[in-house]
Amino acid sequence: MPVQPVSRSRPQRGREPVLPEIRDPQDDVRQRGSGTRTSAAWFGIAVGVLIMVALVVFMLQNTESVTVSFLGMTGTAPLAVILLIAALGVALVVLLVGGLRIGQLRRRLRNSEQRLAL
Repeated sequence: MPVQPVSRSRPQRGREPVLPEIRDPQDDVRQRGSGTRTSAAWFGIAVGVLIMVALVVFMLQNTESVTVSFLGMTGTAPLAVILLIAALGVALVVLLVGGLRIGQLRRRLRNSEQRLAL
């Protein structure tokens, strides 16, 4: 492996520091492509509709009644309804935990901004 020579240059005093290039934020938006918020919303709606269709098909195919026990309560209901209720319960827990985490990150950001302002 070749050895590079030692640099003998001295730092020059009185030179201006190199400042970062100031760019227009709109340049980044233009470079991203044709994706807009409206197109993202339409994509989200299309995915949601496909999921709903799959859910309806699932519910129509799983109509047999099953016995369910929970915290000492017992009852019968169609399998699809029981699974849907369970999925909604999980979704509520995820939304709660996600909301708490977002609040925590916002508080942390606000506190750090206040420290920088001082």
